[in-house]
Amino acid sequence: MLAALPHSILFVCGMNAVRSPMAEQLAKRMLPATVFVASAGVRGGERDPFVDAVLAEEGLTLGGRQPRTLDELEDDYFDLIVTMAPEAHHAALELTRSLAVEVEYWPMPDPTDTGGTRDQIMAAYRDLRERLRARIGKRFAAAEAKGAAD
Repeated sequence: MLAALPHSILFVCGMNAVRSPMAEQLAKRMLPATVFVASAGVRGGERDPFVDAVLAEEGLTLGGRQPRTLDELEDDYFDLIVTMAPEAHHAALELTRSLAVEVEYWPMPDPTDTGGTRDQIMAAYRDLRERLRARIGKRFAAAEAKGAAD
């Protein structure tokens, strides 16, 4: 049986500076507007200019949004929490111990570990963007198809 498309999704990574905000923006574009999508980090982080650059290539932007922690979220209930780093996964499991929330772990590379030229660094960020796009598409395509059939 296929799962229905969640009403709300939270993407979580270490500092909400790279993986989770990128996933949030891609999901907002790829999923129906009826799905609430947000992101947060376990710890506070700084905005990453390479994220802005690879999102701009897709016509996406973070706008004035700054990284935020799980503690700073206004909404604290989500149908699905997607974690992308081990520390984020452990934090999400701890937060949801007594809640009926689905938590999925999508291990994603951290492009901030990439050295070299600007082109090499940008390639690592683009690779992450494409991995996220593929994973979001694969995970939610079946749910969208089910919703359309209902």
